Amino acid sequence: MQKNLKSFQKKSDKSDNWFKSLGPGLITGASDDDPSGIATYSQVGAHAGFGLLWSIIYSLPMMISIQIVSAQIGRVSGVGLAGNMKKHYPSVIMVSVVFLMLCANIINIGADISSMGEAANLVLGGNAIVYCIIFTVIGILLQVFIPYRRYVFFLKWLCIVLFAYVAVVFSVNVPWSEALKQAVLPTLSLNSESLTMVIAVLGTTISPYLFFWQASEEVEDEECNPEEHPLKTAPAEAPKQFARIRKDTIIGMAFSNIIAFFIMLSTAVTLHMHGKTDIETAAQAAEALRPVAGELTFSLFAIGIIGTGLLALPVLAGSAAYAVGEMYALSIGLEKKPRDAKGFYMIIAGVTLAGMLLIFIGINPIKALFWSAVINGVVAVPIMIMMMLMGSNAEVMGQFTLQKRTKIFGWLSTIVMLAAAVGMFLTW
Repeated sequence: MQKNLKSFQKKSDKSDNWFKSLGPGLITGASDDDPSGIATYSQVGAHAGFGLLWSIIYSLPMMISIQIVSAQIGRVSGVGLAGNMKKHYPSVIMVSVVFLMLCANIINIGADISSMGEAANLVLGGNAIVYCIIFTVIGILLQVFIPYRRYVFFLKWLCIVLFAYVAVVFSVNVPWSEALKQAVLPTLSLNSESLTMVIAVLGTTISPYLFFWQASEEVEDEECNPEEHPLKTAPAEAPKQFARIRKDTIIGMAFSNIIAFFIMLSTAVTLHMHGKTDIETAAQAAEALRPVAGELTFSLFAIGIIGTGLLALPVLAGSAAYAVGEMYALSIGLEKKPRDAKGFYMIIAGVTLAGMLLIFIGINPIKALFWSAVINGVVAVPIMIMMMLMGSNAEVMGQFTLQKRTKIFGWLSTIVMLAAAVGMFLTW
């Protein structure tokens, strides 16, 4: 009996350590399926059916490779992306990149808050605007007053809510053979509509704010642990950290794309097949599912919107705060107390409030949502180029410049993003 108890304890400890080792990659991947992402995947699934499922599968290696590059830059240099741009490149590059990312993040935040408010209204009744204000206040308070180590634990467990979208698929009838065939064998019409949808999917899965967040969280993790250091100054730590980054990022990005696949599949098999192809918001997608797929499917979809919004708000606001904070050499970090990093937390509060205010000043962030994903897809290209240059620069990376395989996949991802953006513009 004691032997069995010890064996169970060992297995439990291993499982616990495995979960603890996941962090920036898992949270980055999960936050990619935010309400704005859900809206984009729902729009594409409703409009194109199974026709663009392949874009989720084939974007996964791209996503993994470029997020590994961003994580390695942060862990090796001990500085985030904006800080490295400021240190090693002309300031106009840093200012342009941070400004574009900041604008896209504010639109995303506004769209996410609006979607969360609408989803809460659908499930609970009441006033959607009141819910928007409540979610905004909760998002700010959590980031400002809960230390990073406790907050990151909360975020990891919140990832579980995304399995609601897997449950949605298994609550409806799916023609699996046809769906899997179109998921594996890519087909694409070379017209502006199809290419715009592809760049929107790529802009949602490979978003600039994710690059900034994961690099900065690697720095944050290193600073929180007194036994860890920037790898440029502590090369002996490199094998362990690189192995962890690879595992964390692969699991996080695979998790993200599996959920995205199920969202697109569920809306394709319900909405598209029933002629409901004009979906603008995540909440609209949930509401449209109610008569087609039933109350359970509707509830799972709607609750998932709220959970993913709570997961994504700190990533969107935090990535902006890290970037702007590094640009102005402020004291930054979610582990710091508010009095020690006033500017950093003011930026978090400011961009979150700015996103919410879009709802009140007559600009509908939801209508801008699909196009913000398109903009993200275009903006990602110059940022990815800068990241690949930084990763190959010995001044930034010391002896740990990117390995050949990482370089090949990173540049290939950048070229694919560039080709999709150029193709979209040429067909307009």
